[in-house]
Amino acid sequence: MARRIPDYSDPAYWRGTIKMSLSKFFVLSVLHRKPMHGYEVVKAVETTTKGCCSPSEGTVYPVLNEFEAGGYLVSSMEVVQGRERKVYAVTDKGRHAFQIAVDAWLEATDCILASKAAAQAQR
Repeated sequence: MARRIPDYSDPAYWRGTIKMSLSKFFVLSVLHRKPMHGYEVVKAVETTTKGCCSPSEGTVYPVLNEFEAGGYLVSSMEVVQGRERKVYAVTDKGRHAFQIAVDAWLEATDCILASKAAAQAQR
């Protein structure tokens, strides 16, 4: 069976790729501000990015588990609005990783802006 080639001229393709790539970044970003439970992380990422990056709970929980296993987050059980929830907090290792991520994304952003300027100069 032949592999399906994406439509690279479709903005939805690029938005989806960007959302997948930025989800982990924004999970660390919102937890950098304050500890939160999983659903709260989902909503905070969506709000922070004005919907640009809106991961599902099914996407966020594996990321939270991965970060916790790596020592980037710690969790504790807390009662939130009468329900027991697992609340995640960023560790010093997670704060450091977030700063590294910020630098990497800023470098990529600079390259994107330079590419855009070069393409416009070719017109």
